[in-house]
Amino acid sequence: MNYRAPLAEYDFLFTHVVGFAQVSATDRFGDADSDTANAILNEAGKLCEGVLAPLQRPGDLEPARLDNGAMRSPPGFADGWRAIANGGWIGMSGDPERGGMGLPMTLTAAVNEMMSGACLSLQLAPLMSQGQLEALEHHASEALKDLYMPKLMSGEWAGTMNLTEPQAGSDVGALATKAVANGDGTYSVTGQKIFITWGDNDFTSNVCHLVLARLPDGAQDKKPGTKGISLFLVPKFLPDENGNPGVANSLKVVSLEHKLGLHGSPTCVMDYAGATGWLIGHEHGGMAAMFTMMNNARLGVGGEGVGVAEAACQHAMTFAQERKQGRTTNGTKSGAIIDHADVRRMLSEMKADVFVARAIMLSCAVATDMATATGGADWKARAAFLTPITKVFGSETGMSVSQACVQVHGGMGVIEESGAAQYYRDVRVTAIYEGTNGIQAMDLVARKMMDGGDAACHLMDEIEAQAETARAAFPGMAEAVWLANESLREATEWLISQTDMNDRFAGAVPYLRAFARVLGGHYHLAAAMADRGGAREKLARFYITRILPEHTGLLAHAQAGATGLFDLSIDDLVG
Repeated sequence: MNYRAPLAEYDFLFTHVVGFAQVSATDRFGDADSDTANAILNEAGKLCEGVLAPLQRPGDLEPARLDNGAMRSPPGFADGWRAIANGGWIGMSGDPERGGMGLPMTLTAAVNEMMSGACLSLQLAPLMSQGQLEALEHHASEALKDLYMPKLMSGEWAGTMNLTEPQAGSDVGALATKAVANGDGTYSVTGQKIFITWGDNDFTSNVCHLVLARLPDGAQDKKPGTKGISLFLVPKFLPDENGNPGVANSLKVVSLEHKLGLHGSPTCVMDYAGATGWLIGHEHGGMAAMFTMMNNARLGVGGEGVGVAEAACQHAMTFAQERKQGRTTNGTKSGAIIDHADVRRMLSEMKADVFVARAIMLSCAVATDMATATGGADWKARAAFLTPITKVFGSETGMSVSQACVQVHGGMGVIEESGAAQYYRDVRVTAIYEGTNGIQAMDLVARKMMDGGDAACHLMDEIEAQAETARAAFPGMAEAVWLANESLREATEWLISQTDMNDRFAGAVPYLRAFARVLGGHYHLAAAMADRGGAREKLARFYITRILPEHTGLLAHAQAGATGLFDLSIDDLVG
């Protein structure tokens, strides 16, 4: 499929919207100036357009398969992996002392988004390794770091994470996989895991699994829930004395899941039969260690949604310019459906929301980098607050834009040969990855507001300040954003005042969406200020006039609380 890397969008957002200059002004990331950033993104764009995008359709048509217990990836995926690995893209933000580039997470997020737009099925593999690297960096012993991290960064080995079990989905605390100490510093891990993305492959010499399991004194009857869970590194092949893959470990891929989309990416059922593993972090501290990986992955999953949305938007734009049908009334007489009012509405909504989702993702990445570079508590809180919004709005934008892509294609949208449907099938799972979107929203209104709403208020203060600044140039748009922000502030204060968490949870999803909508108005207003009279001002006006008002209904829903939510009995619901 054709794909164009959105390099101009990144340059504009970095310069005028998300404040990337703050990152490159720090001592930690001083080498990542605008010229360097542009050069890196240009090279990544070439990789995505020339190597990865041609793999998108073949990966769907000739999916990964299990052949007599051996994994077979789609045609070309091994070459694609080698191109990613040889370019150093896996370890972009990794420790330079262990083979990484030490670049800002903002650049990694941008590159991952482009890879997702080009071929999401393959991009999932380096994302898993990046998340594992993050967990090892913060929680593994120096010996394990020295052995595993260079090989993961180089792409010689690949990483996964194993949380879910047949009886334990989002309720990780219900897992039953066991680990027993062997007396030599290793552990025997036994149990079954499901939904393991890229649980095996045929293009790396080893696959390293991070596995959640319970030690004997962490059993459910002793430490219920997540309190008794530990994290273990369990490789497919045990490293020999030279650090090379040695004998096979006691684990295997039982089967591959049959999925709605992402056919090129194997999702495995893994069986561990006393497999040898090493403890990561502290005993019973597995969730803290795994959350390091998951938070990294949540930013990545938001970027996956943005990437697919970008690709679907491009696909729809091309079709709409080529498809001739009906008569238009706007005077162009082109005959192309792009001149029909409703098609133009859909395309404009797609473009406006891709801009917002990308801006939120990059703002989260900038905050992450600033927290890393400065150690500032405010930056850390901002990154934490924006993470669930990034994940939810990014994945939902991927779904809504790819759904609109199908609609723009009309009847051809449901014909597989058009390629439109694959975007929706592939991106749909991102709303479930790394904690469902509902769980993310609940986290936003609960844990992320344990600071009394400080992180939220700091963001709203910035939105208000910019709206005030923009009044002279754009009084109407500035007023609309200012008023929306005030409504959001009132709703936030209401949420914080609720002591019954059900009253927060009942409206958590609409509240998160409303926050994203208001942030969208903020970012579009910044774009208009930087491009007065240009296309970005026009797109901002479209968004602020036609899409931003959605926040009103969303906030009304958010503040309804749990009243009436359980009035319908189960019999009423299912009857």
